Amino acid sequence: MNERNLAVLKRILASVLIALSFSCKSNKILSDAKADKSLSARIIIRNHYKNELNFKTLTGRIRIDYSDGYSTQSMGVSLRMEKDKAIWISAPLGVVKAFITPERVSFYNKLENQYFDGDFSYLSRMLGTDVDFEQVQNLLLGQALLDLRDERYLAQVNGDNYELKPKRAMDLFKPLFRIEPGNFKLAAQQLSQPWNKRLLEIRYKNYQLKDQHILPNEIGIVAIDTDQRTTIAIEYRSMEFNRRLNFPYKIPKGYQEIVLK
Repeated sequence: MNERNLAVLKRILASVLIALSFSCKSNKILSDAKADKSLSARIIIRNHYKNELNFKTLTGRIRIDYSDGYSTQSMGVSLRMEKDKAIWISAPLGVVKAFITPERVSFYNKLENQYFDGDFSYLSRMLGTDVDFEQVQNLLLGQALLDLRDERYLAQVNGDNYELKPKRAMDLFKPLFRIEPGNFKLAAQQLSQPWNKRLLEIRYKNYQLKDQHILPNEIGIVAIDTDQRTTIAIEYRSMEFNRRLNFPYKIPKGYQEIVLK
């Protein structure tokens, strides 16, 4: 694949990844809860999963601002999601569509007459760790990318939030999680590989309440790979829970397949 196609693919995949996140415009939650220094890591983690978002479907619109140092883009997309099963996004007039399931990552671009249809291997390579549907979904719902119940963590209060770091070093990366004390949702999470000059940082700027569900309102993402820095800002609008949805998706005939090597 040539450099131009690779650049296009990175922009689209970044947009797809960010478009998995969602929230609504109103009812912003401004938590004034104070962190309790006496809470153990075990209790913090237990409360984090106790408040995990539970729903069947979600639909709405998302605004994405993207910059990679070479180009800047802003776009609005429609989102439809069936939890744990499918994520569908569409740019205006269906210029770009994506359909993601636990087994498949697929999208097409009418402007480039190209499509991609494969697994999560490219996203895993880009993030420096194995990524599956559940992990991406959790990350963008304000849940931890890693399962915090699989490791032992040290907890401390850092500013207004709880901060969790693993007790033992991990082989692939250095994780860090900050959890806000009001609803035990993520304030930020970070995966870094200092030896490879790679960093993925996700900050949840605020949360809001919609139909008794607490979900992200604004998210900021920074991804660094050596000297390449990508930033993404997300604003979420008009979200609705538990509507009956369909997921129309068909790759047009005659498009060129994007093959990853």
